[in-house]
Amino acid sequence: MQFFINAFEAIRDFLELGGPVLRIIGVVILFLWILILERLIYYRTGLKSLFEEALNEWERRPERKSWHARQVREAIISRVRISAEKGLPMIQTLVALCPLLGLMGTVTGMIQVFEVMAISGTSNARSMAAGVSRATVPTMAGMVGALSGVFLITILTRTAKRNTAILEDRLTMDH
Repeated sequence: MQFFINAFEAIRDFLELGGPVLRIIGVVILFLWILILERLIYYRTGLKSLFEEALNEWERRPERKSWHARQVREAIISRVRISAEKGLPMIQTLVALCPLLGLMGTVTGMIQVFEVMAISGTSNARSMAAGVSRATVPTMAGMVGALSGVFLITILTRTAKRNTAILEDRLTMDH
């Protein structure tokens, strides 16, 4: 129990150190990871069942060479592709948003440094250090969130494309 209390206090102190922008970055990263986990779980469960349904639908067709059959094949592939790629643009947007929010944290932290300098001059090093800290911590958090997201969005995009390509190969036009 003490471990969780210490972890909670460490997270709270970290959030206070970075200021209000860090809280926004934390919410964005949390939402980003929820979407990533949803896609990973979907690829393991729902996409596999949709893939099998698509194959069964195609296999039930009596003929596969006509123009109409090619259109049905394209519709099946398109349905699976849309399902596989659902949510990926939102994840990419959140990944791109993380460093921008980090930059906003840098700017707001530096504004705090300049306010301290305007009021007390350069003699108040402790207040200036707090502002610099408030400027650098959100930048770091934004970059960490973006880097983890870039890695996983690459994996998710490749998985979606690979599954779509496999389906295209398995839906043969013979008969």
